[in-house]
Amino acid sequence: MMKKILSSAILCICMFAVLNAQESWSLEKCISHAQQNSLTMKQAEIGVENANLTEKLNKMERMPSLNADISGGYAFGRTINPITNSFQSISRGSNGFNLSAGYTIFNGGRIHNSIKQSQLDVAAQKAERQNIANSIALNVAAAYINVLFAEEQLSNAQTRLQQTQQQLKQTDRLIQAGTVPENDRLQILAQIAQDEQQVIAQENNVSIGYLNLKNLLLLEPDFDLQIVTLDDVPIPEDANPELYTLGDIYGKALQNQPIIHAGELRIQSANLDVSIARSGLLPSVGFFGNIRTDFATEVPDPTNIIDQGITILTPPQAVEINGNPSTIAFEQVVGRELADRTYFDQLNDNFGQSVGVSVSIPIYNRHRNKINIERARLGIINAEVTLEQSKQTLKADVQRAIADAKAAKKQLDAAQKSVNALETAYENTKRRFDLGAANTFEFTSAKNQVDLAKVDLTIARFDYLYRLKIVDFYQGKRITLND
Repeated sequence: MMKKILSSAILCICMFAVLNAQESWSLEKCISHAQQNSLTMKQAEIGVENANLTEKLNKMERMPSLNADISGGYAFGRTINPITNSFQSISRGSNGFNLSAGYTIFNGGRIHNSIKQSQLDVAAQKAERQNIANSIALNVAAAYINVLFAEEQLSNAQTRLQQTQQQLKQTDRLIQAGTVPENDRLQILAQIAQDEQQVIAQENNVSIGYLNLKNLLLLEPDFDLQIVTLDDVPIPEDANPELYTLGDIYGKALQNQPIIHAGELRIQSANLDVSIARSGLLPSVGFFGNIRTDFATEVPDPTNIIDQGITILTPPQAVEINGNPSTIAFEQVVGRELADRTYFDQLNDNFGQSVGVSVSIPIYNRHRNKINIERARLGIINAEVTLEQSKQTLKADVQRAIADAKAAKKQLDAAQKSVNALETAYENTKRRFDLGAANTFEFTSAKNQVDLAKVDLTIARFDYLYRLKIVDFYQGKRITLND
């Protein structure tokens, strides 16, 4: 029974450890989460969708248009009969149906160029979205490495505290042996208090680092976030900033940075703006067709006689026919009553169709087209200036990244040499202290110098790692800590 209980306990502990391991976030997971949940990225996605809709709309311009109109109304007083086109002083209702179609045959290439432009705009919007994703990746990487640095500093502070506590035990033994005075214990206790303060300060730095990272990931402050810890700062062995050249890295950056690609696409789009504006100076040709029918009340039906009425002769009238005097009289129907023409009969009677071709020739439009062309040309210049600004900014960023990487490497080498020298001095002082040949002040001074040097070394290593990742980014490499 005890074996089963023990096995179950071990299994639960293993499962708990696996769950904890699954909760650790790698740099890649943090970057992916930030990009997927960033509000700026969502705005960029909306921009891409809008560009896609514009492209779809421009493509649909190639399709014919078809529209239907239905009208109905009631007129009072003296109005025109819409069927007989005669004036009548009566009230009447009317109803009409119209179906019209149109198709653009030629409009100066406006539709074709608009489609090409919208396709370029979609590609440019996607490139700008990728540039935002890259910026998020850099910011997350900086925050992630800062957390790693804070945790490393915390681990070092805890180690120094343990070493000082061990040294207190050694000092107590030396005091009991009469080798060192009791006042030396107070110096060790003071050092322990300072080390404890450093542990608390570094714990606070870890909390702040996680809070900054959570803000970038859009996580709640109380979210239990744990990142993947590193046994050592992964400095690439083949990294040599002295081999970096501005021409090489800047050339690669021009090829892979999306902001440059977006600028080039915007220039192409601006050139098409000129072509679209010029289409306003050319004739446009279109095809149209129309089907219509109407109905109105109070329209007599000559085929449906309700009352024949009577026929009478008008009084004779004297006229002259071919120069000879004569008299004539006319028959006149009085009292005849006709039924109204039925609704569907009128729709059938008034059913009509028309087709045709229209040509619109621009002659003078208050210089509107010329001004549009000039604006389009200014748009090209503006796009070119924007691209040049992006290139200059990129060049300066690359140059700064190379200089920072070289400086960080030199700082790291100097910090490593300092640690090596101070560790040797510390070991010598420690041996002398253990033998009672060195006092506590000398020992704590040597230890503090080594601790400060190790802090500087840790800072230098993480700074160097980050600077290398920045240069990798400009070379088009994925931001990761696994290489």
